[in-house]
Amino acid sequence: MPAATSSLRERGKVLLVNPNQMKPPVAPIALDYLAHALRESRFEVDILDLSFESDTSHQIESYFARNSVLAVAVTLRNADDTFFVTQDFCITKYKEIVDRIKTQTSAPVILGGSGFSIMPQDILSYYDLDLGIWGEGEYSLPLLLNKIAANEDYKDVPGLIYRGQGELHANPAYYLDLSGVPAPDRNSVDNYRYFIEGAMGNIETKRGCPKDCIYCADPVVKGKRLRLRSPQSVADEIEALIDMGIDHLHLCDSEFNIPEQHAREICIEMIARGLGDKLMWYTYATPASFSQELAALLRKAGCAGINFGVDSGCDRMLRTLGRDFTVEDLIRTADACHKEGIISMYDLLLGGPGETRQSLRETIETMKRISPDRVGANLGLRVFPQTRLAQMVRREGPLDRNPNLCGNISGNDSLFAPIYYISSDLGPEAYEYLAQLIDSDQRFFFFGDTAGADKNYNYNDNTILVEAIKAGYRGAFWDILRRLGEGS
Repeated sequence: MPAATSSLRERGKVLLVNPNQMKPPVAPIALDYLAHALRESRFEVDILDLSFESDTSHQIESYFARNSVLAVAVTLRNADDTFFVTQDFCITKYKEIVDRIKTQTSAPVILGGSGFSIMPQDILSYYDLDLGIWGEGEYSLPLLLNKIAANEDYKDVPGLIYRGQGELHANPAYYLDLSGVPAPDRNSVDNYRYFIEGAMGNIETKRGCPKDCIYCADPVVKGKRLRLRSPQSVADEIEALIDMGIDHLHLCDSEFNIPEQHAREICIEMIARGLGDKLMWYTYATPASFSQELAALLRKAGCAGINFGVDSGCDRMLRTLGRDFTVEDLIRTADACHKEGIISMYDLLLGGPGETRQSLRETIETMKRISPDRVGANLGLRVFPQTRLAQMVRREGPLDRNPNLCGNISGNDSLFAPIYYISSDLGPEAYEYLAQLIDSDQRFFFFGDTAGADKNYNYNDNTILVEAIKAGYRGAFWDILRRLGEGS
């Protein structure tokens, strides 16, 4: 028997589980990356992807009837859908799946993922589990499993959340240096099926976000220090996905053009390999570092559309939200995209601290004047723990007496279940007022009490999107909705 096979069997089998059933489906990139890291550490890996399963209990029971495992690792991608109108709390749905797993195996169940990392101790307590890893798992999970396999003390594993003496403890996270990491294998998850049913593949070019937006949990989940992949590694991974038949991608960076030089280098590498002629891709970006020259490179590299998280069209509100750009930057960015033929989406996050009817009107008028291809108007800021917005809310006193808060307020001081900030200065009919401002402007996506299904840009169980993808539409969800609205 080859030594590698023997070693692999000695270390045991690890089951990675994706419980996310949002539709359209999004490929669990974390499981692809984790599976690669575990195999590099000579573990045997199985994937139980429940995204496409109607009877999850049957699939779970069927798997454990045929397999025994060293451990089960479950990735929680979303805590909730962050929309005030729906308030879909994914954590409760995931719990049903985790509870079913617990009835089928005595192996430790380990939680992780971006949704988990937002509030890991609260989720671990809610699930009545003992182990989780917040932040990145490619280093910490193999280390933890090695210690479990060897029956060694694992309480020093970086990023570990563990129960000890009746309490939950959290170790500092460990963040990988991505600069010299080669492209990981992308063959553990059925990426092609996700492309066919979810319209895109996905990839990261970096991790971390140094920005200081008051509401954003990305720095909590991914760290504030930027860690950049090499352009060569990124291009290698893109080529692997193209070889699978995937010709539409989404770059999952918090904001692709931070730093701008890295974005340029990625584009230059893609252009040099001719990738811009083989695929269309989309990304998130900031107007703070977006030049005409970068727009030209993006277009040549195959970029079809950009989602800019602009939040507001009012300078006062941009400062309040912690953004580092101005309305003039929004104008310049839209102009650059128009000139290069790159479709742009401006995402608004309305109703934050200090929002008034005057600032709301100013924002909508600004969007109409700048005229990006589409504008997403979302009213209500999800208040996540460990953000500056959460600190502001707590300073304002008891949650149940705060006129700016909506949602699951009673008995939720930890902000575990969805709570939303909607400035009381907007009055009791804020949704109706926003709908009046938008009027019949077809450039706006607005998911609210007064908006119809055709304005719904919540990507959680969006039937219109699911049917469009079945009909052959590909690309970013917002761009599919744009093309549907234009009949193209």
